[in-house]
Amino acid sequence: MSRLRATDLTLAYEQRVVAEHLGVEIIDGSFTVIVGPNACGKSTLLRALARLLKPRAGIVYLDDNPIGDLPAKQVARRLGLLPQTPITPEGITVADLVGRGRYPYQGLLRQWSREDERAVTAAMEAVGIAELADRPVDELSGGQRQRVWLALVLAQETPIMLLDEPTTYLDIAHQIEVLDLCARLHEEGRTLVAVLHDLNHACRYATHLIAMRDGKVIAQGAPSEIVTAELVEEVFRLPCQVITCPEAGTPLVIPADRRRSLAVAESA
Repeated sequence: MSRLRATDLTLAYEQRVVAEHLGVEIIDGSFTVIVGPNACGKSTLLRALARLLKPRAGIVYLDDNPIGDLPAKQVARRLGLLPQTPITPEGITVADLVGRGRYPYQGLLRQWSREDERAVTAAMEAVGIAELADRPVDELSGGQRQRVWLALVLAQETPIMLLDEPTTYLDIAHQIEVLDLCARLHEEGRTLVAVLHDLNHACRYATHLIAMRDGKVIAQGAPSEIVTAELVEEVFRLPCQVITCPEAGTPLVIPADRRRSLAVAESA
């Protein structure tokens, strides 16, 4: 089953074509992670799935309807998006920013309600920032800010969440905190789609992996089924070994040592 899918997409920015004949299906209930080298089309694909980028050709479907034909608020009740570099309004508090996640439910006949208050409180508690509700967002650390933005997406109460590089600019501890939180949200029943740069993190957290290069899907499937040294070299041009992570039991990519590679080349 796939509530979100795309067929035969051509994606471009003005005259620069990023991808052609691109098709993907997001498996319902999965934690899908899109990986690939820089400028391969990962974030562009996510933007198209979120209706932020109109395809030059092809169609993105949400619940079997072309997503471009659906009202914006209806899409926002089904899809939540954490952009790569969200812009925080100056001076806004945590609670007020998270409250913006309730915009899709507002209208002329429905203003702020107890249901909105409940959703915002639950979202802040879920990501561990309830005690920061009255703090200005621009006073928080990078990890705390990322949690605030995740709470905003959670407050939308959508069944599908799209996350564009949610660990950008975070140190390793905060990266794991955010990804553990994403894993918990997935376990609670949400469908997650994330763009990640770290292949080992992707292997550890994803239930479904989409590997891209040059605007094309090179492979997709469970990390344990598709991540091999050959695939990593094809996608990233990185010689490596792939072993089993002793902690998680997932594929672990070990890049080839430059010095050893040079020594082997010189002795050949």
